[in-house]
Amino acid sequence: MSLNAPNADYLVERRRLLRQARFWRLVAFAILALIVVGLGARFAGLNNNAAKPHIARLAIGGLITGDAQTLKLIRDIAKSSASAALLTIDSPGGTTAGSEEVYDELRLLAAKKPVVAVVGNMAASGAYIAALGADRIFARGNSIVGSIGVLVEFPNVSGLLDKLGVKLESIKSSPLKASPNGLEPTSEAARAAIAALVDDSYGWFKGLVRDRRHLSDEELAAVSDGRIFTGRQGLPLKLIDALGGESEAIAWLEKEKGVAHDLPVRDWKPENKFSGFGLFGAASALAGLAGLDNVAGALRHGGVSGDSASPQGLVSVWRMPDGE
Repeated sequence: MSLNAPNADYLVERRRLLRQARFWRLVAFAILALIVVGLGARFAGLNNNAAKPHIARLAIGGLITGDAQTLKLIRDIAKSSASAALLTIDSPGGTTAGSEEVYDELRLLAAKKPVVAVVGNMAASGAYIAALGADRIFARGNSIVGSIGVLVEFPNVSGLLDKLGVKLESIKSSPLKASPNGLEPTSEAARAAIAALVDDSYGWFKGLVRDRRHLSDEELAAVSDGRIFTGRQGLPLKLIDALGGESEAIAWLEKEKGVAHDLPVRDWKPENKFSGFGLFGAASALAGLAGLDNVAGALRHGGVSGDSASPQGLVSVWRMPDGE
């Protein structure tokens, strides 16, 4: 046997390394193929939404915060080839500033193409602010609308602390700094400051309703005391324009706004950057679930407890009164 000939162990090891190399090349190719397919599906979806005439359906639900994804969707619809926008609203409200942001973006969208809102179970408080951004509001007879008003609530445990012999001491730059804080009796000056905040926000809300719904002072007074109304009650009070759902809203778009008959209705949803990417998509979903901890924290700290002030700012949310 030649002294230069490879031995058997060397040949076996070389074959094993070649098999491993082929295996990892196949794995890399498969991952690349999945990425290409995922990107293709994603951009195909975007093209379907943006490239052909259609009615863009945008769902506004849950807690309205004026989040970046929702605002971006509204702007993207404005730039797309959608012939009209159909808002499906099912929400008790949200942060007042966030609802205002959504309203402002919807009015910019309405300047470019018709916008119609359809109320599901509820469009109350901040959600009604969003609905006002549409050109026309439809609601079911048993939908809930309204809740026009502002309420600031904050817990005060100073009495309990007194009983426990606990006293909070603080040094403030001014008497109203960090007031009310719930750990000490609320001063009359603090109450007056909060009342001024409520009055200002309430006046803005009422002015928006008056202007968008074309109400007289008497008509506005009848709907702006904070109560909620069914769709049937809200129709003669001018809170909505008509009873109906999606089909009635589309018929109105076709008849009154010249939208082409039988256009497809396509859902516009926030994009998931990792959708279609296998393990990356799963990781994204887990991250989203982890984000629920932030929501739970907001709930625990009163951020969405009612029409209230919170660390997140003023909140316009309708809730069932205690004991009902």
